[in-house]
Amino acid sequence: MSDKPSAPTKLIVVIAFEDDGEGGMRPAFDPREFQSEDRAKREAGSLANHYPAVIAWSREAKPDIGEYGEPEVLFSSGPVPTMD
Repeated sequence: MSDKPSAPTKLIVVIAFEDDGEGGMRPAFDPREFQSEDRAKREAGSLANHYPAVIAWSREAKPDIGEYGEPEVLFSSGPVPTMD
């Protein structure tokens, strides 16, 4: 067993948003993780036909040590809320 941190992996996520009834947006479902950027972009494009806002993004991650790179937007449609 090695104490060496694992190599970075790529976290790829899609999330859609719906109207919260008060002029804002809320997540329509929990973020969905994908294994490929192409698949995430296709899914986000499809969801954009059904939700007012959708985003797909990716970033390098080393979850075992809590390090995450800057997110890169792969697809965005509509008024996606600012996420922390």
